Amino acid sequence: MLRRERRALTPLTLLVLAAACLTGCGGPARDGYAAAGAVAPGPERRAGDNVAPRTPVEFQRLAGSPSSTTSTSASTPGPQGPADPARSGATTTPPGTTPPGTEPPGTAEPPQPPPVATPPAPGAGTPAPKPGTTPPATPAKLTLSPPTRTPAAERWCENVTVAFTNTGTTPTRSGTVSFATHIIGALGIDWATITTAQPLPAPIPGGTTKTQTYAVCVEPWRVPLGMHIETRTTTATWT
Repeated sequence: MLRRERRALTPLTLLVLAAACLTGCGGPARDGYAAAGAVAPGPERRAGDNVAPRTPVEFQRLAGSPSSTTSTSASTPGPQGPADPARSGATTTPPGTTPPGTEPPGTAEPPQPPPVATPPAPGAGTPAPKPGTTPPATPAKLTLSPPTRTPAAERWCENVTVAFTNTGTTPTRSGTVSFATHIIGALGIDWATITTAQPLPAPIPGGTTKTQTYAVCVEPWRVPLGMHIETRTTTATWT
């Protein structure tokens, strides 16, 4: 009878002792936690058997224990050294170099616009006249056109038209025009040249042209019957 009671009390006693060892006999609790759950998975677990529990062991916080916990990351390098960049897939850049496609800050310059050529001002290099000033006056200068001849009623006279152009800025106040008249014989021989003069159609303003027709004549005895006159050249003098 006593032996049966001892065998009946032995599993209960072992359960109590196991719970006491988890809380105090095996060392301090793991960060304030104690194992909870069944120690023996079933009746096959006997005292002294080294059988691992079939269900996971759950740790529960003990009353009065600190609430701080610590965790470690799987990527933290261990004591064997830093992580290998080739295995992790990361790319490294040697110190002092710039990755391709990037510019170091403060070194890039904005693009400069192309220079624009400025055309020179009209009349560059020639001093422009001052506004409100009058160009200096130039003296009168006449140019004469070639004489235009038409026959008159008498053979010793002809009508000569001349154009006078003043290329200066000062008008001509007076002057004379001279005619060189040639006496031509019946066979075309030039027998003589007679010069006559007549007044200019003054005044002739500067930069203008005047046209005048003159009746040029020589002495009648100089031109016998069958001869005629030709006024070929004209000259002028003016003041």
